[in-house]
Amino acid sequence: MIYIGSDHRGYELKGKIKNWLSEQGFECEDLGPAEFNKDDDYPDFAKAVAEKVASSEGSRGILICGSGVGVAIAANKIKGIRAGTILSPEQVKASVNDEDLNVLALSADYVDEEINQEIIKAYLDSNFSGEERHVRRLNKIKEMENTF
Repeated sequence: MIYIGSDHRGYELKGKIKNWLSEQGFECEDLGPAEFNKDDDYPDFAKAVAEKVASSEGSRGILICGSGVGVAIAANKIKGIRAGTILSPEQVKASVNDEDLNVLALSADYVDEEINQEIIKAYLDSNFSGEERHVRRLNKIKEMENTF
């Protein structure tokens, strides 16, 4: 399952991504917003997507805001989430392979729609390597999550 959310700056791109994912045969759940509201707050939607991903093994998330940074910061506050703002297909392949990225944060303002689509395709086609060094590093991150 792919959970998707955005703020007002990512709202239009979110709709296009949902249609594209559906055409590609992916199951997608939109966690908001349901309508455009220029005064909405990205942490609300980042939290909704992150909580679903954290509680649904094997699921992935896609978040969109103007820069992609705000939603990544908010999503990473949820235990078990590894969100990153991604700017290229190569970056997302490495992020999934090495860090087991489970929430993709996209920029609606700084990355064009075609590149974002390529990023999403690479994200969904990539898998975590499971290499010992990557597992070791992820375990250290899990320890950090349990510190506070």
